[in-house]
Amino acid sequence: MSIDIGGMRIRYKDKDDTFLEKHLVSKEPFGQFKAWFDEACSRKEILEPNAMCLATVSKEGYPSARFVLCKGYGKDGYKFFTNYESRKALEMAENPNVAATFYWEVLNRSVRIEGFVEKLSEEESIRYFHSRPIPSQIAACASYQSMPITSRDILCEREKKLEADYMIPGKEVPKPSYWGGYIIRPRAIEFWQGQRDRLHDRIKFRKLKEEEIPDGELLHQGEDGWVYQRLSP
Repeated sequence: MSIDIGGMRIRYKDKDDTFLEKHLVSKEPFGQFKAWFDEACSRKEILEPNAMCLATVSKEGYPSARFVLCKGYGKDGYKFFTNYESRKALEMAENPNVAATFYWEVLNRSVRIEGFVEKLSEEESIRYFHSRPIPSQIAACASYQSMPITSRDILCEREKKLEADYMIPGKEVPKPSYWGGYIIRPRAIEFWQGQRDRLHDRIKFRKLKEEEIPDGELLHQGEDGWVYQRLSP
């Protein structure tokens, strides 16, 4: 059975609400990201503005994508935490090149990131692990992410045992050795804003290539080694 949903579409922004180069708050991508991210955080309709879809590729070339929560960002990159034995982690160990996408439907905006990952230090991973609620720490210990199990009862039994061991005032849940953080170091960051007439705005920041010279028309000089350009929708 084939279901036709070709008529599904929403109204984006009007033509008087375009995203032009003169609207950039920064000539490097992280300042621009902060402006958009702060606006997304201010909208109560956006429940998890830090949710990003992380795409990885295996050494065989098979892609996979899933949502993770960004737990920090800045000029060094975008941070997230996960199980080091999960599918995503195994793929990143084989191929560190990744992509990530934020999408804020209420604002008709998206940010696409392309780059490579590196592991965060064990100290930073431990620090963040213990900042999480205790039930979340226990869940990380109970789940061997991406591994097959016979039923949910297995997880519940592990959780119950860990709760008995660690839900005690003053007792610390040890961070599992197989759990920790990554940072995405971007090579390119694209800002997309949807328009009602489908002539969407796309402004992409990327690192300047060797022997490449910005001409001020198709390629503009940015800051901190970045250049930017408008892309056709």
